[in-house]
Amino acid sequence: MKKVFLALLLMPAIALATELPAKVTAQQFVDLQQGDTVYPGFRRAHAKGMCVSGEFRSNGQLSAYSTATVFQRGVMPFTGRLSIAGNNPTAPDLKAPVRSLALSFAMSSTEQWRLAMNMPPVMAVADPHTFYQQIQAIQAGPAAIKQFFAEHPESKEFLTWAAQYEASGSFASETYNSINAFYLINPDGKRQAVRWAMQPTVTVAATDMQGADVLQNEMASRVLAGNVVFDWVFTLAEAADDENNATKAWPDSRQDITAGQIVINSTSAQLEGECHAINFDPLVLPTGIEATADPILRARSSAYAESYRRRATEQLTGAFKEPKND
Repeated sequence: MKKVFLALLLMPAIALATELPAKVTAQQFVDLQQGDTVYPGFRRAHAKGMCVSGEFRSNGQLSAYSTATVFQRGVMPFTGRLSIAGNNPTAPDLKAPVRSLALSFAMSSTEQWRLAMNMPPVMAVADPHTFYQQIQAIQAGPAAIKQFFAEHPESKEFLTWAAQYEASGSFASETYNSINAFYLINPDGKRQAVRWAMQPTVTVAATDMQGADVLQNEMASRVLAGNVVFDWVFTLAEAADDENNATKAWPDSRQDITAGQIVINSTSAQLEGECHAINFDPLVLPTGIEATADPILRARSSAYAESYRRRATEQLTGAFKEPKND
């Protein structure tokens, strides 16, 4: 069962059996994600989701590390999206074990911050070319997966996490990680590498879960009954930590700072809310936050842009139509 789970966890969508190119492009990654079946107007990965909105209640504790206005003590609204992995916008919620949270802050008319987070704290591989090979190995079957990981010892920490992970009964009770590192820039121009996690404040067991939209329905009902809250926790790197390698976790001894709480107070179907039109590109950053040189981070940004270009074109040309549930 764990082997089946792991294969699903690592697989962003249905992979195509193709030869490994000398240089992997964003177009090839997105082709791999969308598979043989295209759902016009929808994301090629994490196609099924729901919109959320709310506010970040900052306690001001990160203001000494970053000039970003979001970290000043106070309240800032956001638009967000909860989703599952896969290219099918009508897939059953429990079909894919990967769950994600994305947020978009509009600090001003010219400055935004977009965050895209997933459950694993680390990546299985450190560069886009190897990630492409990983997906192809998954498509090829259990023997190829076993061989791939035997040849890539950098996957050890990811595999350790995947072996112990158990899905919860709610979007509200998962931990969502930045995975990649970023720099906070303080008023003096000093850089501090960080990773962050949205840590849940509730525990929900995965019991008696039925229905194609069980996670979305549970979340909508939960928010109607009261706010859903996550603690936004930042981990500060030290000199020995490699901020450009997403396969390596930083030691538990590193300093954590809770910057405040993410409070979700509203939900809507994704085609009825603002989140569907947003490209949650992790390189859309405000003043006071900068990207590291992590190549996976840049690959994510390029793939998101290509996916957005395709679905936007389909909507503009009239190809989009709402799919029926499977």
